Amino acid sequence: MPFFFVWMVPMTTLVLLDYASVIVFAVTGALVASRAQLDVVGFGFVACLTAVGGGTVRDVVLDRNPVFWLADPLNIAAALLAAVVIFFTAHWVESRLKAVIWLDAVALSVAVAAGVLAARSVDQPAAIQVIMGVMTGCLGGLMRDVVCNEVPLVLKQGELYVTAALAGAVGALAGLWLSPGSPWAAIALCAALTFGLRAGSILFGWRLPVYRARPPQT
Repeated sequence: MPFFFVWMVPMTTLVLLDYASVIVFAVTGALVASRAQLDVVGFGFVACLTAVGGGTVRDVVLDRNPVFWLADPLNIAAALLAAVVIFFTAHWVESRLKAVIWLDAVALSVAVAAGVLAARSVDQPAAIQVIMGVMTGCLGGLMRDVVCNEVPLVLKQGELYVTAALAGAVGALAGLWLSPGSPWAAIALCAALTFGLRAGSILFGWRLPVYRARPPQT
């Protein structure tokens, strides 16, 4: 879509959710880039990868054409702007890791709902809607952490991350069932469950049981 037509993109609920998750995920990507001491181009790359990674995979798998940021390039512009702002202000943040963890929780809460609604918009069954919610929420942050040689938040031992995304996606389906005429109940329930479980994991150490290998038999 030509750039001068971008403003004609309808501001649907899904578009708004994508914008919100793009901006917050981009900030987390830029903060991780600051921890890796990258240059401004590296900031932009990591921010954009984090911001659109999950949504891109979602749209490709769902065969939504064009992919959301190709339909509306302002998503990339917003991610790049966030990267530049963080490049010049990251030194003001006392604990960038803590900021990344909490902002990532916020972005996850929004992105999961966006994934569910995207799958629903192309008439996918409930199970696929849940999978797309988890995928949209988790993959961008996973790409960010792998590229910057950080321990992925998704894979930290026992932490409620994918579990929080899964609960949020199921909550979104429940909200759509309870209020089929409006997506806002689904969004609110999804965000509450996802963020609540992530916050509990961060603050109170909520964990799932992890596999413990038995010592070798002598």
